[in-house]
Amino acid sequence: MSTGSHAELQLENEQFKVTKWTIEAGGVIPMHVHEYEYVVVPLVTMSMHVVNSDGSEFEAALVTGQSYTRPAGSEHQIEHRGTGDPVVFVEVERLS
Repeated sequence: MSTGSHAELQLENEQFKVTKWTIEAGGVIPMHVHEYEYVVVPLVTMSMHVVNSDGSEFEAALVTGQSYTRPAGSEHQIEHRGTGDPVVFVEVERLS
């Protein structure tokens, strides 16, 4: 089953895991829990929708190169409800 998203593992060692995510228009990263604190580095300026495990949701505005962080335990689904270009970002997880 295609979700319209894909992950490209760029680096993984004892301290960090770096993944480039691409979400096509209409695509989704299914519900998941982040085991580690992480930083997101957007590679595009656009928005995506975050649906939390409790059903609440919000629109996250991404700005190219403007990073943000989230704590371990974050549980959500990420959706690209727009049209056109894909949402692309790099996720850096701190493993230790």
